Amino acid sequence: MYAGGTDTTSTTLEWTMAELIRNPRTMKTLQNEVREVVKNKVEVDEDDLEKMLYLKAVTNESLRLHPPIPLLVPRELTQDTKVLGYDIISGTRVLMNAWAIARDSLLWEKPEQFYQERFLETNIDYKGLYFELIPFGAGRRGCPGVTFATTVYELALAKLVLNFNFELPNGAKIEQLDVSESSGLTMHKKFPLLVVVSPHTC
Repeated sequence: MYAGGTDTTSTTLEWTMAELIRNPRTMKTLQNEVREVVKNKVEVDEDDLEKMLYLKAVTNESLRLHPPIPLLVPRELTQDTKVLGYDIISGTRVLMNAWAIARDSLLWEKPEQFYQERFLETNIDYKGLYFELIPFGAGRRGCPGVTFATTVYELALAKLVLNFNFELPNGAKIEQLDVSESSGLTMHKKFPLLVVVSPHTC
């Protein structure tokens, strides 16, 4: 359980950093917010995260576009049911495609675009109450580690953008950053993210 939680968290963090590098304006806005909230403190703490609304929007958008487990965990029906006119018998194993739901153009405007501002204008979040965004599942069978995973992820992201600046190696252009997805239970980048990191100086 612990290994599963850390793997998906690191995968989400890598996808987020890739999207931030592809969107320099978003990166700069996030860095400014984190640095403004933290001010002269040495470390980011959990209380700081509650004040970082832009970071929360980036989190939601990253989980929308790149859910770490795209097909969630399989479910087995305990009774006969009907879904959209289809009869599904008890005992059927069902997979929920969180990746496809989060990219459905009937639910999302410009679904293929990383646009975190959409979450500054809505109450939708990843906690399982809104079925158009269910990277952790929903209901009684939702991921039990959602609070742990998102807190670790948000702290790591905030610390990275607080303390460092990032650019692609060897003068590569943003357009050259490959964001292909690998296949598997968890959705990793096909090619690992390689960046040049420099410390932020006030």
